[in-house]
Amino acid sequence: MAAQNSVLVGIARPYASALFDVARSENQLASVETALSDVSRLVGESEDFSRFLKSPAIKAEEKAQALDAILSKTQTNPLVANLLKLVARNGRLFALPQIVDAFKALAAEARGEVTAEVTSAAPLSDAQAKSLSQTLAEKVGKVVTLNQHVDPSLIGGLQVKVGSQLIDSSLKTKLAAMKIAMKEVG
Repeated sequence: MAAQNSVLVGIARPYASALFDVARSENQLASVETALSDVSRLVGESEDFSRFLKSPAIKAEEKAQALDAILSKTQTNPLVANLLKLVARNGRLFALPQIVDAFKALAAEARGEVTAEVTSAAPLSDAQAKSLSQTLAEKVGKVVTLNQHVDPSLIGGLQVKVGSQLIDSSLKTKLAAMKIAMKEVG
């Protein structure tokens, strides 16, 4: 799975970088990011659209034609529409979520922001998320945006990843460490 994800990121990065450069040169970073968020939300909300993007059974030309028809009826940012058409013609629509993520990372970096991946056993309250974001911002010296995930197997605590640094205070990890320590003693 990790190898597949790195391949997708490798495919996504050049598209995201090119879109970022054009959007920045035309002062459209915010509107492009908003349009990409809308596309990302559509992919997440519509299983049919998600399957359409990923399906190897549908030819790239057919996907491009379908996307042209959809885009002609919407008010999508022209830069995003052009990107979607290009990605469809090149048969790379399966990498669209990674393209959106890579663009958002570039935009956040340009604004001096950093994203933290936070996994907790239960959803964080707004107050907890705000407190965690402020604490991380003090630590890294940048504005921190949280991407929150829930994994009940953690039992309690958090796993926070900022860049390449991982802070794991989950009970699952602590119990595993205790189990290893007990095996060494006994």
